[in-house]
Amino acid sequence: METKESFGKTVLSSLQIIAFAFFLSWGLRSAVVEASVIPTGSMLPTIQLQDRVIVDKLLYKLSILKRGDIIVFHPLKNVDSSGDNWIKRIIGLPGETVEIKDGKVFINDGELTESYEMEKPDYTFGPLIVPQNSYFVLGDNRNNSLDSHKWGVLPSENIIGKASLRYWPFNQFGFLAR
Repeated sequence: METKESFGKTVLSSLQIIAFAFFLSWGLRSAVVEASVIPTGSMLPTIQLQDRVIVDKLLYKLSILKRGDIIVFHPLKNVDSSGDNWIKRIIGLPGETVEIKDGKVFINDGELTESYEMEKPDYTFGPLIVPQNSYFVLGDNRNNSLDSHKWGVLPSENIIGKASLRYWPFNQFGFLAR
């Protein structure tokens, strides 16, 4: 009889541990951090196809997003209905004027110096004033990225978090450069 009770207590204890681990994992993933796999080459050369990054979903809310930050977001529904998250770099902040011409990006008529882009853009865009609570985002692989130059500004409520750390492949482990 004691063996049956002991077994029952062990099973109950194990179930409690599993339930706690599940809820802790779910809580962390939904509110604090999330792992994300990069599905496209739109962020080359900064992030390679199939790299894995950590997305900070909590601390970014306590700070101000800046130009150069790499973010993960829900794409606009009229652009992609797959349910997959996208990753791009913030280029234009609320209230700024963005223009792309002659292979250069201009913010408020000043040329943006960018060391991370794969190649100069071969298109023109704008000028566009970024509305409040919105951002203008581009992929680092400018000529092969479905981004704000094609579909417009990104509402801030679509942002999931800031990609901060590459954890795979391990030989590329480290913080993502701004």
